[in-house]
Parts: sequence; C-alpha cells; structure tokens
Amino acid sequence: MPLSRPKTGIATLSAMLLATSLTGCFAAGTGQAAGSGTESARIQLAMMQPPRSGLTPLSDDAFKHARWKTAETLAVLDELGEAQPALATGWEQVDGTAWRFTVRQGVSFHDGTNLTPAEVAASITAATQASPKPRILDGVELTVVTDGNDAVIVRTATPDPLLPQRLSSPQLAVFAAAAYKEGGVVDPVNAGTGPYRLVSVNGTSSARLDRFDDYWGEKAEAPGVDVQFVPDGTARAAALRTGSADVVEAIPVGQVAQIEPALVHEVPMPRTNTLYLNTKSGPFADPAVRAAARSAIDAGTIVDRVYEGRADQASGLLGPALPWAAGERTSDSYVEALAGRVAATAVKGTPIRLGTFTDRAELPEVAVQLEQQLEAAGFTVEQDVREYQHIESDALAGAFDAFILSRATVLDSGDPVAYLYSDFSCAGSFNISQFCDPAVDEALAKAAGIPAGPERRSAIAAAESLILARDAAIPLLHERVIQGESSRIRGVERDPRERALISSGTGLSGDSTK
Repeated sequence: MPLSRPKTGIATLSAMLLATSLTGCFAAGTGQAAGSGTESARIQLAMMQPPRSGLTPLSDDAFKHARWKTAETLAVLDELGEAQPALATGWEQVDGTAWRFTVRQGVSFHDGTNLTPAEVAASITAATQASPKPRILDGVELTVVTDGNDAVIVRTATPDPLLPQRLSSPQLAVFAAAAYKEGGVVDPVNAGTGPYRLVSVNGTSSARLDRFDDYWGEKAEAPGVDVQFVPDGTARAAALRTGSADVVEAIPVGQVAQIEPALVHEVPMPRTNTLYLNTKSGPFADPAVRAAARSAIDAGTIVDRVYEGRADQASGLLGPALPWAAGERTSDSYVEALAGRVAATAVKGTPIRLGTFTDRAELPEVAVQLEQQLEAAGFTVEQDVREYQHIESDALAGAFDAFILSRATVLDSGDPVAYLYSDFSCAGSFNISQFCDPAVDEALAKAAGIPAGPERRSAIAAAESLILARDAAIPLLHERVIQGESSRIRGVERDPRERALISSGTGLSGDSTK
C-alpha cells in the first residue's frame, strides 16, 4: 500500500507531541533552566542520524565531528574541492610517493595537551590500522612518520596525486593521545582541537558541545551546542516550526510546505539516490535480469511523486553538484560503453527482496514506487525497511537482492574516485552490489593515478560508464539538501558535501557571550 503523508487530525496531534517531546529534550540537555544566562545563547541542533559507532572518528561518525567543529584535519577543502591549510600550514611533494606536511604550532587539544607531529602521526597511523579501515583509505597503503619538530612525512605505496585532499577527510582527524584506547577504541570526548569541544555523549540520544576558549583560530560565537539525534523527519520539521531547534538537518520534502519558506534552504548536493543490485547471488546475478529492472524503472515519476520536484533525475552516478560530469557523458567512449549493455530478459513472478531504511523519510516512499514499477514488469517484490543502524550490516553482507541507498559521492576527498572504489571495486568496503569486475578495477586504478584536472575527470567518467554498463547499480536521482534554520540563528554553513554545519561564526541574534 502506498505510503501517505499525514495531513489532518491524528497526524497534526502527533506532530505536536513530537515537537513537545523534542523541546523537552533540548531543555533538559542544557543542564540549566532554558533561557538562563549563557545557556539561552546555546545553539539547539537537531540531527538526522544517531551515532552508528559510538562517535568513533574511524567510522562515518567522523562527519559529525566535522559538522560540529569538534575535531580537525591537516587540510580542508574549499568550494572547488581544492585542499587548503588547517592543522597543517602547508605541504610539498618530496618524491613520487611522499609528501611533507608542516604541522601548525600553538594548537592545544581539548584535554590541554599540545599538538605535535607525533600526535599527527599516531592519529593517522591508528586509522590505517583500524578494522575495517576508514572508507577514505580503501585501496590505499599509507604510512606516517615525524620529520623533525614541525612536520610529518606521509608516504603511500603508490603515487597518490590527491593525498592532501585525502587527508582532509574527517575520518583522518587528529585527536589527543588519550583518545586512543586498547582494542582500537577511540574516545573523542574532550580530545579534539576544534572551536567546540565534545563534553559528553548520551548514547544515540544527544551530545553536548562547549566552546573551547583556547582554540588556535577564530573563537566560537556561541557558548555551546546542544545536539539531539532525531531520526524522525516529522519531529525534526516540527522542532523548527515550533522554535525548539535552531538548526535542523535534512528536512523531509513532504514537510517543507508546512514550514515558513524563509527558514528553509535548499542546495543541490553530490548525493545520489541509487538502487544497488546484488550481482553475486539471487536473480540479479543474471545481467539480463538486472537489465530488466533497469528498463522497468521510471525515475522521473519518483522525482515528481516522492520528492515533489525537489531533486534532479539521474543520468549517471555523479550529479549536477559536479558540473563537469554531464559533459563527459557525451563522449564517444561513454556512449559506446552504455550501448554495449546486455539486453533485458522477460521476467514473470521473479521474487526479489528490496531493502532500504527509514532515517531518510523519502526512501520508504521510493521503495513503494519501485515496488509498483518492478511488479508491473513481472517481479514479485518483498520489502524490508528498518532504521539504518539495524539494516546496514545485512545490506553489506548481500542479504538483499536490491537496496535503495542515498549515497554521498564526494564526501571524503572532494573527488568521486574514493566513492566509486568503495562501492564498486572488488575490494571495496561498501560494496552493497557485491560487484567485482577487473575492467572496472582497472579503470578506477587509472583514474586514481591521474592528477586533478580534465584527464582525471575523463578517466572517472570512463569508470562510471563501465559500472552503469554492467547494471551493478541504477542511479535514480540526485538529492538536494534541505536544511532548516530558525529566524534567530546566523552563520550556519550550507555545505553540499555535508562536512560543515556549525562553525565559529554561527551564533544567535543578540548573543554577546563570546
């Protein structure tokens, strides 16, 4: 049965109750009565996904630290994806596989210890030794050693022309020595270097950030941030409408019409909603059956009915946030690769298990639309929809025939090679499609070895064309981030890469507590 959006009666009451519940959470999280002193100037932040791995920076939780500015990396990316100084003041390539990064002086960790090249080397080395490795290190052999009192040498097994961009990944943030415990555990509380320090974490419910007055750069405007993890999209939207949250992540499309337009900010982003097909086992191990699924899908209908036009229909894995991608798809080699796709076979009652998650409110509705389209083509669809934290391991283990995922495509290095390698190489750590093709691996290796520029972009497009030609994944649409900001907040980051959100310049109107 198609999912419908709440409009009246019980639905309105539910939204009110959700907002009231969330308001209570924010008030309780401050530690003082709401509205008292500096506590009233604290930023109230509602985030979509709770921590998946206890906020360890060696997982996707690292991006929360980046969005909160509680941890920092050697480099950061500018709007063009170029690496800029952060905890490193500069770098130079020493030889084909080694780079020297000069470590910033005068930086204190939140526990009062000082940043030195030894801490930098230890943090990055811990990431290289983690199991599983951080996604940014998929296929990368990397070592770090100190070089005198002011630098580290980072060496890779093979030339890596994007090493500075790679080291900008939040998964390679630098933490104090005390954060690293036995058994590979990393405790980020009171251990970063950012303008805010992580004071406490309440499981998957909330976190408290306080301004770090000894920060080496621009001090934070606000005295702190109270974070609530609110997977329910209706609750997040209600928190913005009622004023109980100042900043709200990922407002569901279906809730936008109920919010004052001035509070909603929409930005095209490098995030693709994709249907991954299990190429190793089940019916989609047959390329002709995968082609049948591709032929059955009408992504335009999904954009119109589920996203209400607030998304871009996909013609590839890489969307309009990478403006060069569309031009590359007109090349003769790209067109030729897609022309060589296997023809679709007829299916009749072929059973498939379709999975997705509830954390992004649109995805269950996408599943409904896909079920209808696939069943019209002859498939019999069984849906399995859960919270992401309860379904990820099954998806990665190949438990589904098809899985709908909203996937960031340049989240790590500002370059899509890491994403393509992670999702579609034989050794990729996020290979939901269970896909392995030597030609694709070869194309990805070629792209990875080329410096940034037109030649690298063409190589990336060539790899994309091979992946699409095998129907390992069917890109549906490219999302736009819909971010909520209350009328009293200013200086919130609107970042297509989802690396930045709260910054030193984020504050509340009339805040004079700095």
